[in-house]
Formats: sequence, structure tokens, C-alpha cells
Amino acid sequence: MDSEYTQDGTLDIHKKPANRNKTGTWKACRFILVTECCERLAYYGMSTNLVNYIEKHLSMGNVAASNSVTNWSGTCYATPLIGAFLADAYLGRYWTIASFVVIYICGMTLLTLSASVPGLTPTCNGENCHATGAQIAITFVALYLIALGTGGIKPCVSSFGADQFDDTDEEEKESKSSFFNWFYFVINVGAMIASSVLVWIQMNVGWGWGFGVPTVAMALAVLLFFAGSNFYRLQKPGGSPITRMLQVIVASFRKSKVKVPEDDSLLYEIHDAESSIQGSRKLEHTAKLTFFDKAAVVVVETETDDNKKADKSGWKLCTVTQVEELKALIGLLPVWASGIVFAAVYSQMSTVFVLQGNTMDRSMGPNFTIPSASLSLFDILSVLFWTPVYDQLIVPLARKLTGHERGFTQLQRIGIGLLISIFSMVSAGILEVARLSYVRTHNLYDVEAVPISIFWQVPQYFFVGCAEVFTFIGQLEFFYDQAPDAMRSLCSALALTTVALGNYLSTLLVTVVTKVTTTGGRAGWIADNLNRGHLDYYYWLLAVLSFLNFFVYLWIAKSYTYKKATGHAL
Repeated sequence: MDSEYTQDGTLDIHKKPANRNKTGTWKACRFILVTECCERLAYYGMSTNLVNYIEKHLSMGNVAASNSVTNWSGTCYATPLIGAFLADAYLGRYWTIASFVVIYICGMTLLTLSASVPGLTPTCNGENCHATGAQIAITFVALYLIALGTGGIKPCVSSFGADQFDDTDEEEKESKSSFFNWFYFVINVGAMIASSVLVWIQMNVGWGWGFGVPTVAMALAVLLFFAGSNFYRLQKPGGSPITRMLQVIVASFRKSKVKVPEDDSLLYEIHDAESSIQGSRKLEHTAKLTFFDKAAVVVVETETDDNKKADKSGWKLCTVTQVEELKALIGLLPVWASGIVFAAVYSQMSTVFVLQGNTMDRSMGPNFTIPSASLSLFDILSVLFWTPVYDQLIVPLARKLTGHERGFTQLQRIGIGLLISIFSMVSAGILEVARLSYVRTHNLYDVEAVPISIFWQVPQYFFVGCAEVFTFIGQLEFFYDQAPDAMRSLCSALALTTVALGNYLSTLLVTVVTKVTTTGGRAGWIADNLNRGHLDYYYWLLAVLSFLNFFVYLWIAKSYTYKKATGHAL
């Protein structure tokens, strides 16, 4: 490109056309990548071992601690809907990240203070701690500030990084693919440091340092993010997708008695090659959910002489593309719902997997004890292993067998991950059966750690990591590709909400299971002393739910129709 400025409509921080040589590309992305690495380090530095902190330092039992973590984690994956809406409709991605990252750092600072300042931190006598109601309240206020802060970062930061490359320039367009590779890499770097170094600091040095280190890292990330402001390219927000969908719904009900013409070319659509929606291509009309087609039926309101006027108010008449946006979103919902059970399985890594590990032999040699939460490192290693294996080995082999350019369709990829996740629960269940059998045989009911190595947990973590590569990455790709062009941030956030609902489902299951299995004075499946419980039954329950979910998903995937876009975006 000979032009001095980008051709994709991006602006610089001063709201002027972005200079190609002074903004964007890797000189901007280095700030974004460091911010994301530190944010993920901070998030996983808290969430990976949070169940132990809540159980031991806030004086909660296994069930209450597990539910508290899943509720908080679920909220962290629900708040991106707020951030995505504000970014798409009003603020743009830069100002959304800039606003929410401040909330994030405030939450982390408060959490660090609650774990280190006398009076705010619980009083402990050895392993026994007593937390007041005020101390518990301060901790949870800090955690939910963090949950709100991450809601503005998760759905925006990867897209903001991609905004730094101009699609009209072939060289920059090629670099965009490389950015996503590095983006995924730094996420796992942050998670790896959190699962190893930070968890060890928390368990062996103290929670004040364990929360303080990621807080400092996040503070540096905030400074670096703002330091890069002059290098960033900013996309203008394109208007509220929620408003457009509400317009279709309202217009459809207003014209509920209107008959949809058999010839779909009579439905309202602008005649230009571009869509009337900024940043979106036109969508072809589909024959599903035809009730909403009523919104695109032109109804003549007044007739004077030879002049017929149709009311083209957005709340009375919508374009075919606007109608198809709503249809596309509704079509995504069954696939979205099928990911909730998988997310519930994924959430077990930060709850019952950790509690199970606490009851096993965690020693590595005579002088080192591995924190049970650090076993999630094997999930990260599994992801790092399977990602290149999938890309370099599985895809080329599958391409030869299926003839599909990606090896598998996106829906096939998601389905394979759902199947693999069943093996994770089966593996965890088998280990718990063996552990409880050892407890009964040697009468170790009141022993804190059973002499079975914690590394027998590695297979269940490894299966979860493998399933992630197929299902989570497949979901992100699917929701990005199948979302209407002007709703991609919102649909990416929607994909994240499966993790939120999976955590809430886990909370519900634990609550119901505990209530049902503790009747009559029984210890229950998830007892405070797991040696007297039946955690294996809980794993079998999740395995059965995953198995049923897999077959429901097969039916959903078989009936799904991929979207068809035409023309080009404004």
C-alpha cells in the first residue's frame, strides 16, 4: 500500500486517521500481549488455588468453598457480556479495556490487603483460622471487583490486537494470523507461572505474597497498556446489536398478521453491495424462523395519487440482513447450550480435583511438597502439547480422510472434545475408587494424606487439556465464523458464558448432591473428610451427564446450517 494511512477506517488515539507507519502492527501488539499475559497470570494465580484459601483461611467447609469458587468463576465468564456490549455499541475496545483494567487492579489490591494487613486478614493458630463476617465480606468484594474488571478485558483484548493489522494490506493481514498464535501462547505462559510459582508461594511463603506478586504484575501491565496508547489503532463502535435485534422482534410482532411473500426478493433490503450495518456484509435470506421475516415485509402506510410511502422506521421495517442477524444468533444457541456441561467438567480442576489432591501424597523427595492446585500445570502442558499436534499432525491427516480444508468442521472439532471430556471424569472416578479402597483396606479414615501419589491425578488433567484444544478453541472459532460480522464481540462473549453457566451448574450439582446425600446423618458424597465420603459417585454423575450431552450435541450438530454472507462490509 502506498497510502500513508490505513484503509480499514481505524483511528489513532487522537481520533485522527491512523498513520500506517506510526501506529499498529507489532509495535502496538507488544503492549497488548504483555497486558494479556499478566492478566491471565493474575487470574489463574487467584483461581487455581482459591478453593484452598477460602476453605482454610475463611473457615469454610469443602462444599461452601467449592461453591464459592464456582460462583465467582462463573461470574468472571458472565461479565464479558457487559464489556462486549459496551465495546461494540459505545466505547470501542480501547476505552473498554482502559476502563475495566482500572477496576481489575483495584480488586486485586483489595484482595492483597485482605490477605496481608492485620485486622483485615483472618487470625490463624497453626492450621486453624477464624475469619469474621467483615473479613469474609472484604475478600468477596475484592473477588467480584476482579470479576467485573475481567469482563471488560476478556471479550476485547484479542479483537483489539487484531485491530492493529489492516486487512487491506496483505503483509499486515498475514501478520494477524501470527498474532493469534502469540496471543494463545502468552495466555498459557501466564497460566503456567500461576499454576507453579504462584501456587507454591501461596502455600509455602504466604497468601499476602501469593496475591501481592500478581497484583504488582497487573499494575505493571496497566502502565504498559497506557504507555502504548500512541501506537494503537482504534475501531469506531458500530452501534448496538441488541437494539437491532429488538427492532426485528418488535417489528415482527407489530406485523404479526401480515403474510410473508413467497418470493423472498420482495423482502426489504438495500440495493447497494454493502450492508446498511457498519462493518457487516449482507446475509442471504434463509427459510428458517420465518415469523421474523415479517419485520422485512414492506407495508404501505399511506397512498396519495401515484406516490406510495412505506414507513421505514427501524422499529417497523428491518432489512433482510438485520433479520438474519437475529436468526443466526438464535441458531447458535443450541450449540452454545451444549457447551455448558463441558464447562462444568472443566470447572472441576479448580474445585474437587484440588480437594481430591489434598488427600493424597504430595511429597516430591524428602524436603518438597507440591501444592495440589499445582497439578493444573499438567492441564496447561497438555494444551501446549496438543495444540501443535492438532495443527501439524491431526489436521493434515484428517484433511486427507475428510477432504475438508480444516481437517474437521468446527462442529466436528467441538464434538471430539466433548467425547474426550468423558474420559477425564472416568479417569478421576477410577482414581477415587482406588483411593477409597486403600482407605478402607488400611483403615485410614482419619488420616489427612493417603499414601497414594498425587501424580496419579495427571491423566484426568491431561484429558481435560486435550478436550480444551478441541472444544474451547473450536467454540471460539465457530462463534467467530458463524456470528454476523457486526456481532462478533457479543458472540465471542456469549461463547465465554458457557464457562459461567458451567460453573453455576457445578454449584447446583454440588448443592443438590450434598443435600440429598447427607440426609439421615450420612457424611455425603463430598464430605469435609473425603475419606468418609464418595467423591467417586460425583465423578460418575458428571461422566453420565457428559455422555448424554454428547449425544444431544450430535443431534444439534447434524441439524445446523452454516451461514452464507454476500457482498462486502462498509
